[in-house]
Amino acid sequence: MQIIKMIWLFFQNQILAMKWLNTLIGNVLTSLGFDLSERIGGSVQFFIYDTIKIFILLSVLIFIISYIQSYFPPERTKKILGQFYGIRANILAALLGTVTPFCSCSSIPLFIGFSSAGLPVGVTFSFLISSPLVDLGSLILLMSIFGAKIAVAYVIVGLILAVIGGTLIEKMGMEKHVESFIKSASCVDLESPELTKKERVIYAKEQVQATVKKVFWYVIIGVGIGAIIHNWIPAEIIQSILGEKNPFSVLLATVVGIPMYADIFGTIPIAEALFAKGVGIGTILSFMMGVTALSLPSMIMLRKAVKPKLLFVFFSIVSIGIVVIGYLFNAFSFLFV
Repeated sequence: MQIIKMIWLFFQNQILAMKWLNTLIGNVLTSLGFDLSERIGGSVQFFIYDTIKIFILLSVLIFIISYIQSYFPPERTKKILGQFYGIRANILAALLGTVTPFCSCSSIPLFIGFSSAGLPVGVTFSFLISSPLVDLGSLILLMSIFGAKIAVAYVIVGLILAVIGGTLIEKMGMEKHVESFIKSASCVDLESPELTKKERVIYAKEQVQATVKKVFWYVIIGVGIGAIIHNWIPAEIIQSILGEKNPFSVLLATVVGIPMYADIFGTIPIAEALFAKGVGIGTILSFMMGVTALSLPSMIMLRKAVKPKLLFVFFSIVSIGIVVIGYLFNAFSFLFV
């Protein structure tokens, strides 16, 4: 058991967290005259290390996820979802969302396609909640910072929120609040051609290039904000605002996160810096969920497909769920030590 634990710690620290890279960058900066104990030196080290680490992990993970996703084109996904009913369909839709490495705005066109295909509104919303919130990439990246327990717990509660959210929307009879042009849109059901392994590899490479290009500046900005938090803002100030002693920290983090727009990869460095400052894990996860699942641009796009009442119900269910999840994580943070 001790050997397994040592292997796992090596995998988490040196493969996922790439601590060797941080040491290497620190040595290079020191040789160039930077004092890593000072704010400027520490900020430069944080920025370079996190940027390189995130883009390496991002490229590898998106390649793997996209290769898997090549087996689930929209047409096949519609057919799979169409074979299930009730909560089983919601669970499957949430799980399928984990193999679609999309931000909230990128998920909406698929949501529209599923709706026009006649899938129940609750099922499509389970997918819409899960897709930006939980994916295989976020699992690995969260493991590199917070460890396996928190990463797995995040994925589980994200899936639960997606299933519950979609089920509630279905039970509330929200079908009639999908815009009529979506429901009446003709859905051409074409059989997707079977791809060869070489074509799947090419597709995965293209997805890596497109994703990196799309999230590049979000990651850079996120790392920049993380470097400022990590090296320039005293821990006392952060903890007074977002610490466990502030009973409104989870609410505040969620409210701050919602107007922002970034992929989960852009929120990772900010979360890492907040974690290092002693902010509760529930508060951090609420911020990340608010950014990825309820960003303002995605709400504007979703309004084109659904009527105001359904948009309000979706926003309310997800935001309340995020806040509840945040407080639960903070209350039971001792389980993740």
